[in-house]
Amino acid sequence: MAVSWRSWLANEGSKHLFLFLWLSLNVWLFWKTFLLYYRGLQYYYLHQMLGLGLCVSRASASVLNLNCCLVLLPMCRVLLAFLRGSQKVASRKTRRLIDKSKTFHVTCGVTICIFSVLHVAAHLVNALNFSENYNEDFLAINAAHYRGEVSHYHVFLVPGLTGVFMVLVLFLMCTASTYAIRISNYDIFWYTHNLFFVFYMLLMLHVSGGVLKYQTNLEEHPPGCFNPNKTLRENMTVPKAFEEPFPNHTTEPFPEDLSVPEPFVQNNFMRICNFAPVTITSVISHPSNVLEVRMIKDDFQARPGQYVILHCPRVSGLESHPFTLTMCPTDTKATFGVHLKVVGDWTERFRDLLLLHSNQDTEILPIFQQRRYPKLYVDGPFGSPFEESLNYEVSLCVAGGIGVTPFASVLNTLLDGWKRYKLRRLYFIWVCRDVESFRWFADLLCMLHDKLWQENRPDYINIQLYLSQTDGIQKIIGEKYQALNSRLLIGRPRWKLLFDEIAKCNRRKTIGVFCCGPNKISKILHKLSNSSNSYGTRFEYNKESFS
Repeated sequence: MAVSWRSWLANEGSKHLFLFLWLSLNVWLFWKTFLLYYRGLQYYYLHQMLGLGLCVSRASASVLNLNCCLVLLPMCRVLLAFLRGSQKVASRKTRRLIDKSKTFHVTCGVTICIFSVLHVAAHLVNALNFSENYNEDFLAINAAHYRGEVSHYHVFLVPGLTGVFMVLVLFLMCTASTYAIRISNYDIFWYTHNLFFVFYMLLMLHVSGGVLKYQTNLEEHPPGCFNPNKTLRENMTVPKAFEEPFPNHTTEPFPEDLSVPEPFVQNNFMRICNFAPVTITSVISHPSNVLEVRMIKDDFQARPGQYVILHCPRVSGLESHPFTLTMCPTDTKATFGVHLKVVGDWTERFRDLLLLHSNQDTEILPIFQQRRYPKLYVDGPFGSPFEESLNYEVSLCVAGGIGVTPFASVLNTLLDGWKRYKLRRLYFIWVCRDVESFRWFADLLCMLHDKLWQENRPDYINIQLYLSQTDGIQKIIGEKYQALNSRLLIGRPRWKLLFDEIAKCNRRKTIGVFCCGPNKISKILHKLSNSSNSYGTRFEYNKESFS
């Protein structure tokens, strides 16, 4: 399968360019700091004593400074939603780059882990060199008291203590971030990741200590002058951060004037609890363990494809989880809703609180009984790549199972009126394992189909439903869903033929590809979006993932 450079640049070009610029900045900062401590006259005697360990420890600290400043920014949902939705970022390519924020967060996190190991190793070498290269002529800059003494500052002073605890916190956060732990026990990932507040507090304390010192009287006594100890004892000082010409001369990594972590020190659940809870209007139990919650909140506005963060104190005082909006408020109705699949402890407890009985039927029945629902707080909405689905002339939306939720809000919006949007043709592909899952939004699909037929635009939406398992297929056949019966296919989509057919029908156009589903489907679509075709059609790939 040949790769189209035009499609590859559209899908991967901006991401790789940004990665190259970020990598270049890290390399430049590391090398500049390394040379400063290797050639700087003020560090001449310290370098003679510690060797390359000094240069590597300080250079790695500079890289850690940079990435500790950047690692939180990609996870600032409010900032990303503002940039995506306020038209501050007019270019669609740039907005699509914002959608890679989680990948950049992971990249910065991995970089912090790697350079933390390098930083710790370099300081262990420094501790050994302080002992082995002890010199009575330079007592002021030596952390050891006599030759052969193992320097104790790594453990018993503030830099050492905070460093040990930071390594421990970082180890817990990194190991709990692995895919296996996130899938098997999301709670461990959630709670350990909230240790970032402790990490940054330790990082700000880590700068104190003043173990590494430099010479300040270079004019009176240049390096190599006779009897340096007489003046070095008087002039060796620990400079303040604001006196340094370079931010990493003498202190452990973290600039004092950095204020980035402050907006992030409160967890999501603390911030959303400052708002009034939403009013739950109805709870609907759907087949295949899916729950629909419809709510009302004052002055709540959202766009199709966005998601919200739900926090229920009675379920968990610390946890909050993202869910894509399947219904957005409009000018005529204020109700919005989410569909959530009951697959874990949090969703199970949430379902039991909302429903009168935990063993629900598989029918789509609203809960009409009057009851007092638990308090539910909603933070958001926040942006996602699926907001762009209405900004293409042609869009291909592929959903796998419960991954249909972001497209449900798009379909609901088109049901209210499609003419004001740029979208003129929508290919909707939905793959499910069991036939009952199609009933989550079967009514919505039928109403949209009927509306477009009445408006003489039956070609506006192309619906294809794929059932990967054939057990119980007869259950969906009936008068109510006749419009979907002819669109229900057995097996899995033949993706290559599907892309060729879409490219043939939309020659020389740019098609937005949106996927929310299993990684296997996502990888196939990603690869096909970068492949070439003989029709001059370009596919731009977009994907959302909460994992």
